[in-house]
Amino acid sequence: MKANMPSNEATRLDTLLDYRILDTLPEASYDDITLLASEICGTPMAAVSLIDSTRQWFKSKVGLTITETPRDHAFCAHAILQPEITIVNNVQTDKRFTDNPLVTGDPWIRFYAGAPLITSKGEALGTLCVIDQVQRTLSEAQVNSLGALSRQVMAQLELRRHIGLHEQNQLLLKDYHDKLERTNALYQQQSITDDVTGFNNTRFLHQYLDQFLTPTSAKTKRLSLVFFDMDNFKRVVDKQGHMLGAKVLKEVAQIVHSYLDPEDRIVRYGGDEFIIILPGKGTGEAMAKVEAIRKGVSTAAYLQQEKIYIKVTASFGLATFPDDARNKKQLLMAADQCLFQSKKGGKDRISTKGAIP
Repeated sequence: MKANMPSNEATRLDTLLDYRILDTLPEASYDDITLLASEICGTPMAAVSLIDSTRQWFKSKVGLTITETPRDHAFCAHAILQPEITIVNNVQTDKRFTDNPLVTGDPWIRFYAGAPLITSKGEALGTLCVIDQVQRTLSEAQVNSLGALSRQVMAQLELRRHIGLHEQNQLLLKDYHDKLERTNALYQQQSITDDVTGFNNTRFLHQYLDQFLTPTSAKTKRLSLVFFDMDNFKRVVDKQGHMLGAKVLKEVAQIVHSYLDPEDRIVRYGGDEFIIILPGKGTGEAMAKVEAIRKGVSTAAYLQQEKIYIKVTASFGLATFPDDARNKKQLLMAADQCLFQSKKGGKDRISTKGAIP
């Protein structure tokens, strides 16, 4: 006879799925309980049976070779309908089971006892059952032990569920942490990036120099700093407008960047003024590079996509640490003074500073 559906079938199935136990591999903690149930009750067969929507699936079993049966054949589908242990001493005299294929055929069930696996909310997920091929009865002690063992199965299910939730939360936490790190890295990158050119800004400049120019750097490191700004750039803006003027600055920055080594940096300092950072380069090596940059800037045609093809030039000031300055402030002032000399001397040129005493 087909068992009736529990009144809470929908929520019962949702809860069963929430435990994520169906179709999992065997586990010793369940197998130990099943073995104990078989030995205590003196039956050759025992199982932890879970009732899914259309099947009975065995998480653990003793004396059984099958891993599941149709739900319509499951004795446990009847046992989950009541909170007490279901005991059928002779299944052949119980109309619910007389024509059951598990009675009329292998494994030739004649005795069944099933203790329901009930959650804290009263949902019966399945049973811890013991089975025999001969009629028999259980003593009160055996019945009590079967009930106690069924509660241990539920304790294992709860523990497994909590471990699974913990692992899931750990994964979620790691994912959140990774996203947070990526977001922070993005914000950090944005905070040191110039909106107009896409290269570095003054925040990056000061962070870089503070890290590079330590009190001991003068003994082991060299760094050349180049200030440059565009000559007569106001004329470009007055004629082309601020939008195209900004595009010219971006194209200038891209040309300068094309001359730089991987460790070099270009910074938009403000307006049409830029700074080039040349770590590890003394005045002579830096001077050769800046001269190539100066020529590259002055010979390029800008706003080609707009078919305007304007020309611009830039003036440069070069200072080197530790030859021309002993700290960040001195280095910035020295390079700025050299830029002023280039502007005063006729523009489109490079000026350097002699070593400080």
